[in-house]
Amino acid sequence: MNKIRLQILGLSSSQSQSDSFALILEEEEGNRRLPIIIGRFEAQAIAIEIEKVTSTRPMTHDLFKSLSTQFQFKLNEIIISNLREGIFYAEMIYIDEREGKKIIIDARPSDAIAIGLRFDAPIFTTEDIMSEAGIITTNTSDETEEESASNEGEEKTKRKKEKIKVISLETMSVAELEAEMEKAVSDEDYEKAAKIRDEMNKRN
Repeated sequence: MNKIRLQILGLSSSQSQSDSFALILEEEEGNRRLPIIIGRFEAQAIAIEIEKVTSTRPMTHDLFKSLSTQFQFKLNEIIISNLREGIFYAEMIYIDEREGKKIIIDARPSDAIAIGLRFDAPIFTTEDIMSEAGIITTNTSDETEEESASNEGEEKTKRKKEKIKVISLETMSVAELEAEMEKAVSDEDYEKAAKIRDEMNKRN
């Protein structure tokens, strides 16, 4: 399996689904990003660990780590291993340190990553998944100019979001979807980009 290492780029709240967040993963050596829509609880668990916030009582993912450590199971890596009908699947690769055996556990990517952060476990996916679901980003050298025009950019983003609410993705042509994808990536609206990506994949 040709694995691609990912890093967490950030979390953004969903514009269309309450209690949902877009978890943005980015390949370490490349310019593709992988947005995954996750729930509020999992987003909170990920954010708390990223920010190294100590809770008064162990959260579910902390408890899972404590149990694993107690029984000498070390989480070696997380692999986002499959994508079916727009749903991502993950595998947690454990090592039984007592017997040296590898154990594979199926999990939702959000839970796997929340637990993986607590073990400092690396996150991987496959080239097939990145090719199918990854969103290509382009770096620009005009950051200063863009910052000075932030108000104009925010207004454009607002108009684009309003447009996508009115026009159904299902009624757009492939060319229109590709244009909308470019706009979404430019605006760093990865939730919208993920929806466009899923619609394009349905037609392939």
